Amino acid sequence: MYKRKGFSRTPALQKRPQVKGTVTKMVTMSPKKPNSASRQTAKIKLTNEYNVTTRVPGIGYTCSRYNRVLVNGGRANDLPGVGYTIIRGVFDFSPVIFKKKRRSVYGVSRPDGFTRYIKKSTRKQLGLK
Repeated sequence: MYKRKGFSRTPALQKRPQVKGTVTKMVTMSPKKPNSASRQTAKIKLTNEYNVTTRVPGIGYTCSRYNRVLVNGGRANDLPGVGYTIIRGVFDFSPVIFKKKRRSVYGVSRPDGFTRYIKKSTRKQLGLK
């Protein structure tokens, strides 16, 4: 019969994983009830002419007006109307510095000489297990 139209939590992305945009305004919002804080959010105009409110992840440097950013889906649970997130470390939005854990969330690249796993052949040469 009739095909039901699909539902999307992130219609502004138009079925893309990420979309580029420009920051039009930086805003601080207060979260929903039991939480209390001032959360950084940004109003962004996407390249597909949508205007969205996004959350700014991480601590420290926030982006300023007219910065180019990359936006993906992912809502802030305690901020009503915020259904998108800015990706750190891409375009004009710098990564959080001095982060060792959860680096991918904060856009920090792997430090020099950092390896989590060592090949078996290398392990034998080094005299490890």
